[in-house]
Amino acid sequence: MPTGLEERETAAVPPYVLSYAPKVWLQSQDPYFPSDIGAQLAHTKPQVNFNVVNGAPNPLTLDNLATLNGLGGANVYLTSVDDITKNPSWLKGVKPDANGKTNGATTSAVIVNDHGSGNVDAYYMYFYAYNQGNTVLGQEIGDHVGDWEHNMIRFKNGVPQAIWYSQHSYGEAFTYSAVEKQGQRPVAYSAKGTHATYATTGTHDHTIPGLNLPGGPIEDHCDQGTLWDPIASAYFYSYDAGSNTFKAYDGTSPTSYLQFLGRWGDQQYPNSDSRQKKIFGINETAKYVSGPTGPQDKSLNRPDVCLPKDKTTCFVSPFLRP
Repeated sequence: MPTGLEERETAAVPPYVLSYAPKVWLQSQDPYFPSDIGAQLAHTKPQVNFNVVNGAPNPLTLDNLATLNGLGGANVYLTSVDDITKNPSWLKGVKPDANGKTNGATTSAVIVNDHGSGNVDAYYMYFYAYNQGNTVLGQEIGDHVGDWEHNMIRFKNGVPQAIWYSQHSYGEAFTYSAVEKQGQRPVAYSAKGTHATYATTGTHDHTIPGLNLPGGPIEDHCDQGTLWDPIASAYFYSYDAGSNTFKAYDGTSPTSYLQFLGRWGDQQYPNSDSRQKKIFGINETAKYVSGPTGPQDKSLNRPDVCLPKDKTTCFVSPFLRP
């Protein structure tokens, strides 16, 4: 079991979920580090169609966030109370220390789905307060408040079989034996600004979702900047797919936020908002887009290691590629 973890946090967590947990290289020029999940709520307010939600708990916490499901549900946006064009300090997160820990900030959630018969999926969820989009024709596109990324490892009888790397609207899967490791722990590379997770360093063009090329119009950039160990500052949960419920392994960590159906950031600013910019008026090139959904929306009971996608076969690569 990895050292430096509090015993109460990892009690009963399957030991292999910890032993094979990914480590993440953050890009060296990325100003937006992993962020405390709960702190996001202190800097946002719930809105629907740009109007504050009436009757919302005050203060919002990770223990009551799911109450918003009855006050707008998927239409609720956790909207920044600050003008994000001023780059408030809370968007920048917490830089991991020399041991990879984000001191004073719980920046990850590990969710374990035991399917039975030795088949277990472990989801390693990574949270950032801000996503800085890629630059196209001199303009950033796709900036948004809040950012959830993840790896998922599929185990059979405690042995890792394959690993998923989330990237924008889709991602890539590899056999465990194919990926880079530190010891037995897989390595992920977090792209500058967007935090898309890749199995290799370098440049990744993602103009076509699900197809990564070594260069192109819309590029992510990865390198070995700061090494982050997400499980050093994480919550740990089991997930019951039948009841769609979460249970904290330590019995005390919050679970309500995992059930929240809304968005972890601002709604896409309209054209009338002076902050919004688009290339030639094309909506897909908006500088500011809506924040992401949370762990509840990450297909936690998927049949394959890949994120389910219409008419797409799950390809698990036996070798590394961009």
